[in-house]
Amino acid sequence: MKNIETTYMGIRLKSPVILGASELSTDSDKLLRAEEEGVGAVVFKSLFEEQIQMESFRLDEKLSQYDEIYAESVTHHPNVEHSEVEYYLEKLRRAREKLTVPVIASLNCVNESTWFHYAKLIEETGVDAIELNLYQIPVRFDLDAATIEQRQISLVGVIRQQLTIPVSVKLSSDYTNILHFVKRLDDAGVNGLVLFNAFFQPDVDIHREEHRRAFNLSHRGEYKQSLRYAGMLFGRINADVCSSRGIYTGEDVVKLLLSGASSVQVVSTVYRNGLEQIGKINREIADWMEKKQYDSIDQFRGKLSDSVLNKDNNLIIYKRAQYIDTLLHSDRLLEELEW
Repeated sequence: MKNIETTYMGIRLKSPVILGASELSTDSDKLLRAEEEGVGAVVFKSLFEEQIQMESFRLDEKLSQYDEIYAESVTHHPNVEHSEVEYYLEKLRRAREKLTVPVIASLNCVNESTWFHYAKLIEETGVDAIELNLYQIPVRFDLDAATIEQRQISLVGVIRQQLTIPVSVKLSSDYTNILHFVKRLDDAGVNGLVLFNAFFQPDVDIHREEHRRAFNLSHRGEYKQSLRYAGMLFGRINADVCSSRGIYTGEDVVKLLLSGASSVQVVSTVYRNGLEQIGKINREIADWMEKKQYDSIDQFRGKLSDSVLNKDNNLIIYKRAQYIDTLLHSDRLLEELEW
């Protein structure tokens, strides 16, 4: 099989396919199976601030359960069970010890002190890198976009300075100007950018008239926004781009590599098709490279990026001109669809 190695955040991967953060990436048996299938790296399931805060609340309850017991009962001690966060960190440490492929941790917090404290604890587990998941829903009407973005940039900058391992940032696609925000993150020294987060959205059961939990898997083709921005960013920032959301096949991965991504994250396709899908994707990439006579991914990565195709730096391929071209040739597209 062709050499499908790539580099992400300065880490050499035997495949551009990374298993993204999910329930799949906490099970040691599944992680070992993913490794057997040729996965390039794994992103361990995210640690969320809500977990940390809930644990703190439960601890306070435990520590105060005997507040009304006096001196004659000093032998009674709170029944404090094993810390959930400690258990998470231990699982992360064991995953790093068991696997030969790189292990990337994922952290999603709100408060600055929590970000800083747990980023350091995660680094101490021995993981190869950390992914900062900036997914937050604005809930205040008095904060403008500039204020929110500045806080995030400052936060990432401080974490980058505190850690010695590579740092990536997983972004939503909801920023007003993604290019500007990414450039600021790049200036702050991040090593990688994951484009984009697949959100869990609320839903309503109209029969029960209540909210319901929804497990929203991505659909194939939802990678196209990531493809657009990977194409515009390649050659213009130092950080590596990892594409995410709706990537199902080797063909999808090749498209994103051609646009400028250095790797991809997959989750939904593995849920739908099993861990063997990772091996299938790798084979499809290798078969395409064989057909095109490429010996390595470096020979074609970014070949269809804007910086390579558009020497005048006008971003024509990936912006409005593409929309106009579609309108002008809509008759031809209809003929293709009918065919």
